[in-house]
Amino acid sequence: MTAESRLIRCPSCGATNRVPTHKVEAGRQPVCGRCKTPLPMGATGTTAPMTVSDATFAAEVERSALPVLLDAWAPWCGPCRMIAPVVDQLAAELAGRARVAKLNIDDNPITASRLNVRSIPMLLVFKRGREVDRIIGVHSKSEIARRVERAIA
Repeated sequence: MTAESRLIRCPSCGATNRVPTHKVEAGRQPVCGRCKTPLPMGATGTTAPMTVSDATFAAEVERSALPVLLDAWAPWCGPCRMIAPVVDQLAAELAGRARVAKLNIDDNPITASRLNVRSIPMLLVFKRGREVDRIIGVHSKSEIARRVERAIA
C-alpha cells in the first residue's frame, strides 16, 4: 500500500522533499532532507502565509530563493479582509514553488514606507529580492495566480 504524499520545495535551499500526508496530519513538522529547515506546512497539511515584519522582511522576502507574493494589509481594511482567504488559498497552492507573506502596514511602517505602500490591499510579487509586479485592490484569485506564475516561470 502506498501512502499519499506531497512534493514540497524547501524555501531555503530549493530541494524538493516528498512529505507523507499522514505524518503531517498526525501533527509532525516536516523538515528538508538536505538542510533540515522546517518546510512550510501546517498541521492540517496546508500551508499558511508567513508573517513578515520590519525586522524579518529582508531575510524572508529579499533573500528568498523562491518568488514571494507579499500581501500588504491592515486589520481595519475591509477589502484586505475580503482578499485574505484568497491569499491563504494561494499559499497552499503555490507551496514549494513560491512563498506567500503578509505584512501588517500599521505594525511595520518602515517597510511599508520603503515599499511605497499608498493604497491597500496591495499585493507585491518579488523575484530574487526585487519587486516584479504590484497588484493594487481586490482582484480575482485567477488573476493574482497568473501574475505570480509569471514570476515563477
